[in-house]
Amino acid sequence: MNVLFIHQNFPGQFKYLAPALARLGHRVLALTMRAVKPGQWQGVQLVPYAAQRSSSPQIHPWVADFETKVVRAEACLQAAWRLKSAGFTPDIIIAHPGWGESLFVKNVWPKASLGIYCEFFYRPEGGDVGFDAEFATSDMGDAARVRLKNTNNLLHFDIADAALSPTHWQASTFPEPFRSRICVMHDGIDTDTLAPNPKVQMTLTTSYGEHITLTRQSEVITFVNRNLEPYRGYHTFMRALPDILQQRPQARVLLVGASGVSYGARPDPAQHGSKSWKEVFADEVRGRISDADWSRVHFLGRLPYPSYVELLQLSTVHVYLTYPFVLSWSLLEAMSIGCAIVASGTAPVLEAISHDQTGRLVNFFDAPELAREVCRLLDSPSERDRLGQLARSFARARYDLKSVCLPGQMQWVQSLCAKAP
Repeated sequence: MNVLFIHQNFPGQFKYLAPALARLGHRVLALTMRAVKPGQWQGVQLVPYAAQRSSSPQIHPWVADFETKVVRAEACLQAAWRLKSAGFTPDIIIAHPGWGESLFVKNVWPKASLGIYCEFFYRPEGGDVGFDAEFATSDMGDAARVRLKNTNNLLHFDIADAALSPTHWQASTFPEPFRSRICVMHDGIDTDTLAPNPKVQMTLTTSYGEHITLTRQSEVITFVNRNLEPYRGYHTFMRALPDILQQRPQARVLLVGASGVSYGARPDPAQHGSKSWKEVFADEVRGRISDADWSRVHFLGRLPYPSYVELLQLSTVHVYLTYPFVLSWSLLEAMSIGCAIVASGTAPVLEAISHDQTGRLVNFFDAPELAREVCRLLDSPSERDRLGQLARSFARARYDLKSVCLPGQMQWVQSLCAKAP
């Protein structure tokens, strides 16, 4: 069987599925805009391509997002024609349509069965938009922009034969009748690798140049984002820090994440100048934190994956906050490692964290409550152990790569093959 994956930053969500299909002897290719050299990756033939033009500077702002997707879709279309001219015809195509690339692939291979990864359908209410009043606007065009942002999703509904979504809530954001074509199956967590390690150590350098070695006996609070920004509750976490640091004089706070923006808007230059969200909220709370306490706060930027795993293995209490949006892998990875977790009571977190079962839930906006719950767990080793063990058991039962998710994805692929003419 010939299989074609399409993902702007391959492998992305297909990092386990694509190699698994290659190991079974299928011919697997991947079209990607990632800057890689053509070649093999775990049995998958990589076919990079690039957009031939940029977006129009004067286009109406409501349709700028869709134009960018069309530009990428055109580039993917041209790459697909080159593959077809070289003799490649896929039986099935599996695509993440979020950036538009797969819009026209059925023009090239109309008989191929197309499965798409349904990550999120935007809503004017009930999701991320308007959730956080602090950053809401009164612009009457917001709802119009959200509706137009779904144009790419809606056009894919006409050509997709089936779909995959990682959580029930994310699948529920998509409208009927397409919702019925979505199979819910997570990408999978390698729970064998992501396991507790009582011997883990990490050495940090403080702002004073002092070297600190942390172990499982250290008191470590962890917070992980791809980028430190409001969508993932960075502002709430920072506002809880003064109380946490004051009550826990031995605690070290480790924050992982870059200074950019993955979701939402950047800080308003008129109000914040050139500052990042990281700087905006660090500056907001800095006056309430002494120099000695601030030296126990460590911004680690982005970490290599092995170091990131070690950080979670070190964690005494892990904090995960998010708008109602896409669920981060980091939450499930922390659960698999057996972290004691304090999380926001938001969708789709509620699918993984049940209060006082697999973690503790707090109001996303309530920084004092977050500080209290973190400190309560720091005071109770037995509760941390209980919650961590239950979290790991739940992750293994629901999200284990080898026993649950990959078999489920492979079954979905088989159903996709059955839809091919």
